[in-house]
Amino acid sequence: MRQRVVRVALTAALVAVVLLAVPLALAIRSSLYADQRDTLERAALSGAVRVSPDYVTGDPVELPAPPPDGRLGLYDPSLRLRAGTGPHTGDTAVRRALAAEVVRGRPGGDLVVAVPVSHAEHVIGVVRASSPAAAVRDRVLIAWAVLAGVCALALTVAVLVARRQARVLAAPLEDLSRHCRAVTAGDLSARAAPSSVAEIDQVARTHNEMLHSLTELLRHERDFTANASHQLRTPLTGLQLTLEAGLAQDDDARLRPALEEALATTRRLHRTVEEVLRLSRFHGLPRRPAADTPVSQLLRETEERWHGLFARDGRRLEAGPLDTGDDVRVLGAPVTEILGVLLENARVHGRGTVRLTARDLGEAVAFDVTDEGTVDGEVSRLFDRGRTAAGEGSGIGLSLARDLAVSLGGRLCLTGRRPAAFTLLVPVRREEPGSEGGS
Repeated sequence: MRQRVVRVALTAALVAVVLLAVPLALAIRSSLYADQRDTLERAALSGAVRVSPDYVTGDPVELPAPPPDGRLGLYDPSLRLRAGTGPHTGDTAVRRALAAEVVRGRPGGDLVVAVPVSHAEHVIGVVRASSPAAAVRDRVLIAWAVLAGVCALALTVAVLVARRQARVLAAPLEDLSRHCRAVTAGDLSARAAPSSVAEIDQVARTHNEMLHSLTELLRHERDFTANASHQLRTPLTGLQLTLEAGLAQDDDARLRPALEEALATTRRLHRTVEEVLRLSRFHGLPRRPAADTPVSQLLRETEERWHGLFARDGRRLEAGPLDTGDDVRVLGAPVTEILGVLLENARVHGRGTVRLTARDLGEAVAFDVTDEGTVDGEVSRLFDRGRTAAGEGSGIGLSLARDLAVSLGGRLCLTGRRPAAFTLLVPVRREEPGSEGGS
């Protein structure tokens, strides 16, 4: 912005200087030439007054001193130089002056003024005053050089003033930009400071008011999420304890698998609530936790957990091939929840065989969940709340899965519509050789 302000100011100053300097330069040139012609005319008139009619009979003529760097001479009607200095024979200006008119011109590159000398209504001679035009031209060039220097000084002052004004205008905008970047980085307490520019202050006040409203809205949402999750933890813990007690006391082989599955589901729900609580505690952008679970173990546990559900629906779940090493680790709990959302989405809205694979990309692991169904609707709205893979609905699973992926520093996206394919990218940590497993 600073350079733009300087360019605009310099352009405006340059246009103003050109519009003023060019006419002024022409006026200076015309004025200097007119002044020189007036000087010559005064000298010629002064000489004409001193000419006596008897000069034709040989009386001496005393002409005044010629103008600086000029010549002054008296010519008779025969165009002969009778006194003073000048060409020996009268030129065109002298011949025209013999017709009883004052002549001003530039014959031969000199400024010339010829004044007729009259007696008894007859022209008896001509006084001719002249000076080199080069002398006037040198004065014009000197004046133009001074004018150019003044213009350059004016442009320099304009640039200095423009740079100062650019700093004054740009500083509050740069400060506002820094605050916006701080907000983007997660610092919701950043506020724009007032400046000396009223319009920018108005923008800063609007920005601060908007940020305050957003902060309050986020605080209310976090409080509600934290309160709701906290209230869910107590009954979930009680249900989990009840199921564990039932497993310890019940020896019925028919009820035991159901109780174990209910207990596993309760534990998963408890972990989901804990993860939602973790997200609600962030006061800026989500922070990425430390990785703790090998990818191979996570895939194996996910397949064991979901295999029975798909089998009861008459469908298959295939996990693998595992294209990662045992030293590749991710954060187990949130990744398990994301994969659970994707598998549940495939079970409810997909068709045919569901495949879960993992690909090692070096700095990240890509988890692919595919089925033989299709994804309808707008892809850009697929991860909005209230949307499902089948279109409108009340589900929040995909939206929650995307938020969890972002909290890990990763990304969840749709990579295929027919057949349906979702890909989860998660940053990884690799164990150093000789380190303790699971550390």
